[in-house]
Parts: sequence; structure tokens; C-alpha cells
Amino acid sequence: MDYYFIGDAELLTAFRFIGIDGVAVETAEEAKRAFGRISTGEVGDAKLLLPQDTTYKVLIVTEEVAAWLGNTLIDWQLSGRYPLVVEIPGIIGPMEGKKTLIDAIREAIGIHI
Repeated sequence: MDYYFIGDAELLTAFRFIGIDGVAVETAEEAKRAFGRISTGEVGDAKLLLPQDTTYKVLIVTEEVAAWLGNTLIDWQLSGRYPLVVEIPGIIGPMEGKKTLIDAIREAIGIHI
């Protein structure tokens, strides 16, 4: 398995339908514990250590989880280690003040499509 998800329960269900495992979190503390397990190689409620050759390549987190993780997530992303982190909007849509992908593309190329 190359992908793992941390976010709300509804999106976790959707990701499980396509074969991506993960954990549902409701608080900043739960998000920090889940991220800590992923970044140290421990996954699951039993906190079993993954075999050396098993690593997640991509960690998918909701914007809310990314906000809860704050500088911890930024430091991880700047370290260049796996898993790579991808932020997606939560089940209720993008957080206020966050740019959508289309907005970022428009800003980068200067063309409105």
C-alpha cells in the first residue's frame, strides 16, 4: 500500500472504497498522534511497527488536519522524506482563505479559463 489518509470519517469511507487505508480524526490531538505514527512507521490502532520495506509514499490529509498539524507538517514537508503530503479539501469543501487548485493555476500562468 502506497497511500494513507488522515481526515474525517466520511472521506475515510470513500477512500477505503478505492483501496486506500487511513484513520478518521476529530481533534488536533488525534491528528498529531496519527501523523506521529505515520512519520515513525507505526500504523494502526495496535501501533504495530511496519516491516522495513513497507512505507507509505503519499499521505493524504484534509486541510483541517493540515491546519491542526501546523509547523510539524511544514517541517516534515521541507525534510524531503516520505510520505509526501497532499492536502485536500474536507467533506464540507475548502477552508475559507485557501486557494483552490484552479485559483493557483490562474495565478501562476496569469490566464483565466
